[in-house]
Amino acid sequence: MKEKYETLNTKEKENFSRICNKLLSLCFLTKKKEDNKKDYYFVQTHKEIFSQYLNIIGWELEIDETYGVIHLVNNYNYNRYNFKLYESIILLILRLLYHEKLKELSLADNVVIRIDDIHEKFNALKIKDKPIEKTTLQSALRLFKKYNIIEPIDRGYLDSGSRIIIYPSILLAIKVEDISKIYEKLDSYKKGGGTDEEAYEDEID
Repeated sequence: MKEKYETLNTKEKENFSRICNKLLSLCFLTKKKEDNKKDYYFVQTHKEIFSQYLNIIGWELEIDETYGVIHLVNNYNYNRYNFKLYESIILLILRLLYHEKLKELSLADNVVIRIDDIHEKFNALKIKDKPIEKTTLQSALRLFKKYNIIEPIDRGYLDSGSRIIIYPSILLAIKVEDISKIYEKLDSYKKGGGTDEEAYEDEID
């Protein structure tokens, strides 16, 4: 690894350091997001150096070239984020909506939903007796934006008709082979009750 690293020029070494820290902070990079694109291709070009370095400190680098997503997985199960109940529910709903919308699109297209789609899916699933509160949804969407899972398109992105891009990084955040597993997970939340302040650990690093 050291020999390959030394072949990088000064600017490339700076990019290597910056992107390593970015990945450790955000976990996901997607080439569909404009400010991720150059970093995605840099990692793809120097995959071996990144993989070897990150492996030394306990991380596995995954590159899904079909969807254009880079993902870090901790080999020791550290650095996992424990979602609050409603964060888990909203993320799973986003995963369902991504699955539904993608069937109508090509891989080159962005999956775009409306805020109304989230509320409608939540109500249709009858997970809770009351709608998602605006502040709860806002907090969850800000979190998912931070990790490059979604991106608001419209300024007032909590308005009913406001649009949100769901990036394919959600496929690695919620790894399921059968979409019915997501419905089962949501059903378990419905049966189990709980409050928004309770922490839930899903298959998300």
